[in-house]
Amino acid sequence: MRRIMVAGNWKMHGSTDMVETLLGGVMAGLGDDMPVDVAVFPPAPYLSQVQALAAGSRVEWGGQTLNPNEQGAFTGEVSGAMLADFGCRYVLVGHSERRTLFGETDTDVAARFEAAGRAGLTPVLCVGETQAQREAGETEAVVAAQIDAVLERCGIAAMADALVAYEPVWAIGTGLTASPEQAQAVHAFIRDKLSALDATIGGQIRILYGGSVKSSNAADLFARDDIDGALVGGASLTAEDFLGICRGAS
Repeated sequence: MRRIMVAGNWKMHGSTDMVETLLGGVMAGLGDDMPVDVAVFPPAPYLSQVQALAAGSRVEWGGQTLNPNEQGAFTGEVSGAMLADFGCRYVLVGHSERRTLFGETDTDVAARFEAAGRAGLTPVLCVGETQAQREAGETEAVVAAQIDAVLERCGIAAMADALVAYEPVWAIGTGLTASPEQAQAVHAFIRDKLSALDATIGGQIRILYGGSVKSSNAADLFARDDIDGALVGGASLTAEDFLGICRGAS
């Protein structure tokens, strides 16, 4: 049985006061009987603070991206080893904003996925299509190409220690949300694709949905056979909103 995960991507939001209030509220509101795994992805400057506050709690944490190199003259970048040094368990790779705003290609994302594994981190591989690609009927082809780049570089075995997050680009921060049926269809496609290569990995991997997830639609999404949780953006910046999504796992 795959356990639901709710992960909060704080993006470029935060201050020391906000981190203390937000994380404190989330930890206080998580009941011991709430059947959900929880992770947060703060901006890199706040990883130390998150580590100090969340150590020993139910909340895990991760980085929003990483450089594929282990060290070197890469001003402003963060390596996997640095993230691990601050207790990170996870790292996002290939988030749509990294692809669209910073030009990361499928090949770049695959290199970051591989680097995450070398550093002992669990990569959360983000995939998804734009509105134009969906309207052109290209959703499955786009998602398949994004996954294939990782498989070609790292092999199917690497997916045993990874998560996938399907985030339709047209539903991120727009208020639009893929219907549970639309999301389930893509999640099933991803699972079937991986299962064709390794049935065990395909059956066990957790596939999260990301795209304007709210407390009002979380339970319906999580009830679908192949949706194993959520990668939450804006709603992760308020403890009560984030906890409302976590309650959807019940």
